[in-house]
Amino acid sequence: MADDAATAGRTMTGAQVRRWEEVLRNITEMLPAGPACVVVDGVDQQSLDFTERLAATLHAAGRPCARLSETDPSAGEDAWYAGRTAETVALAHGPHWRAHPPQSGWDVVIWLRASPGGHGSRGNAEPDADIVVDLHDPNWPVIRHVAARLADPSRWYITENRAFFATRAASWDTRFGDDLPAYTAAITDSGIPRDGVVLDVGCGNGRALPALRQAVGPQGAVIALDLTPEMLEQARVKGRAEHAALVLADAGRLPLTHASVDAVFAAGLLMHLPDTEQGLRELARVTRPGGLLVLFHPSGRIALAARHGRTLRPDEPLAKEPLRRSMRRTGWKLTTYDDPAHRFLAIGTRR
Repeated sequence: MADDAATAGRTMTGAQVRRWEEVLRNITEMLPAGPACVVVDGVDQQSLDFTERLAATLHAAGRPCARLSETDPSAGEDAWYAGRTAETVALAHGPHWRAHPPQSGWDVVIWLRASPGGHGSRGNAEPDADIVVDLHDPNWPVIRHVAARLADPSRWYITENRAFFATRAASWDTRFGDDLPAYTAAITDSGIPRDGVVLDVGCGNGRALPALRQAVGPQGAVIALDLTPEMLEQARVKGRAEHAALVLADAGRLPLTHASVDAVFAAGLLMHLPDTEQGLRELARVTRPGGLLVLFHPSGRIALAARHGRTLRPDEPLAKEPLRRSMRRTGWKLTTYDDPAHRFLAIGTRR
């Protein structure tokens, strides 16, 4: 793996090198002050490479770092306690270490999300991680989750989401173009009001915009909002901007007045927000009483989980009862919940 990593490092572009540096620097700054025990888990070889990179970044930042033994947790723990200082970070990697923490436990668990089915991939190990890093592209790491106790989302959420989607924008329809009829069917089924104002939050490259325009008609208004400039540019390139007003903004801080829209359409949005209920609350703020919230994905939850190599958990935000409770707490009433293999569609009404 060391040779593979070196080869990858030689072939990375300047932008890819900077992306790695930014992710590692951000994680270094997120680690708690004082002595800390950190384990990196995920695909075996990637976790080793990532841990070595993180150790080098810690050293460069002036933070003492001790690498725990790969094969003998007890021996590694003894060395860690013997050599630690007030700021030393003990770093380990792999599932064996994660299952055998030092006496004080792990202060931070970092999970590397990789392609499903890869050697050492264990999708169900992700939910308990404090930091999740997407490594589907080994040359383009992206932070996808950080525990609130380590960092406020404002420190990482916008930068990392843009990094995730910017590189995928141009090829999005090539990868998922077959989903377009599912968007049209979901919008038709949702009952978005004619002549109303509809907000497409997280619109991406505008795949839903023609169907949303058809739903509200020529007298209605469609607002398409996304966090990633490259996605909005693709909406223009594909001619979808003619159906809507495009807005570059964060779904967590919508640039709209209270009770200004009749319906919100959100395809795949909630899974990308750092706080589900805060996001739902912001969507409720801009929606008129009696207005609609349409949550959609062109794959059902079971099918989507299988695609990502993991098993669903009953406490996930989009499971029926957790979603119902979250909606109730944030100003919505769940009225429709449809989760077959071919789509996910949940509709709420603004209370």
